[in-house]
Amino acid sequence: MGIQIIRQSTAVGGLADRGAVPLSQPACRMGGIDVTIPGREACSTGIWECTPGRFQRQIPQGEVMHFLAGACSFTPDRGQALAICAGDTLFFSPDATGVWDVRETVRKVYVLV
Repeated sequence: MGIQIIRQSTAVGGLADRGAVPLSQPACRMGGIDVTIPGREACSTGIWECTPGRFQRQIPQGEVMHFLAGACSFTPDRGQALAICAGDTLFFSPDATGVWDVRETVRKVYVLV
């Protein structure tokens, strides 16, 4: 059984630059660390960071995320804006759509399912 640890994940450096979020206004920059779980290579997991801006969620998978830093909101296509900050955990169903509004650089741990 393998165990991977990322120490001090709220502040760890070395995130790979993932470029700009498509169609974000202003243009948000992304960075991250991908973590592969042996035996579950089809699952996408890791740490993701994003600078301020607005953009449409474009991920079709369900997602579990825990915010380590920052502040943002998510407005579902058919719903009210949800304020999100460090310490919050979210569970998105597959095909959840809406708009992210990142006000303060966010960092999260995520698992796509």
